[in-house]
Amino acid sequence: MVHAKSWTLKKHFEGSPTHSNFELKTVELPSLKNGEVLLEALFLTVDPYMRVAAKRLKEGDMMMGQQVARVVESKNSAFPAGTVVVASSGWTSHSISDGKDLEKLPTEWPDTVPVSLALGTIGMTGLTAYFGLLDICGVKGGETVMVNAAAGAVGSVVGQIAKLKGCKVVGAAGSDEKVAYLKKLGYDVAFNYKTIKSLEETLRKASPDGYDCYFDNVGGEFSNIVIPQMKKFGRIAICGAISTYNSTRPLPPGPPPENIIYQQLRMEGFIVNRWQGDVRQKALKDLLTWVIEGKIQYHEYIIEGFENMPAAFMGMLKGDNLGKTIVKA
Repeated sequence: MVHAKSWTLKKHFEGSPTHSNFELKTVELPSLKNGEVLLEALFLTVDPYMRVAAKRLKEGDMMMGQQVARVVESKNSAFPAGTVVVASSGWTSHSISDGKDLEKLPTEWPDTVPVSLALGTIGMTGLTAYFGLLDICGVKGGETVMVNAAAGAVGSVVGQIAKLKGCKVVGAAGSDEKVAYLKKLGYDVAFNYKTIKSLEETLRKASPDGYDCYFDNVGGEFSNIVIPQMKKFGRIAICGAISTYNSTRPLPPGPPPENIIYQQLRMEGFIVNRWQGDVRQKALKDLLTWVIEGKIQYHEYIIEGFENMPAAFMGMLKGDNLGKTIVKA
């Protein structure tokens, strides 16, 4: 019999999550039925969206999320034992699947690329950057792109794709170490938003004629300062609002409507699972190719031990991570 360890939401979050919000449970899994596989988690992801999505859970439910897992026992010929898959099994060490929700790694995935990247740069966060920048913002060479949380899992890929497409890229991050990383990635301008005197002046100096595209991971007051500096017909991709997720105070008012009207701006929120089928497969292939060719660099912030899932999640929300936060089971 296999015992699965799972992290559950013991109590709904109020403000910043704490250890008391989570509970580790162990359950015995049943024997496999025909068509089923037993999965063992290798790597698990923690992402900002979980802070919001957890509102939809009932207390006692398992936390949601993806993992890279290995098939350890199989009664499904499509997924023989040893197959490595991406699964939306949640925060659990072992799970049973009928195979319908499993995704194999692309056949051209080389041994030199860590499989954990299927949760990040060549997975959900990479796809978020790809479609947010190329579809929602529709960037073209020669344009100026502003990215915040620019050293995070999504932001670091956004900036690199924008550079590949011939854009000028300005990035904001929350530490000097992260700013140095952005410069290494080829950002034209990178700054520490915690130490500058004025965000408004810093943005104006970085791009005096304004911004064509704003890829927003932060929301709140930050956006209120960026949006008045958008060029006419500028596009804003609203990917996240991490600055507001743990807030217990009323949110700041939004940007002045006259900026959006007279600059004729387009703002659009999006969730990455909008893009499926062939377009998604093409995007994954592009991301994998860019990583193999060294055109996109990656940085994983790996925390060892399944028992550290809550700590990894809380640290990611505080910005402890450089690049993608991953838990190695």
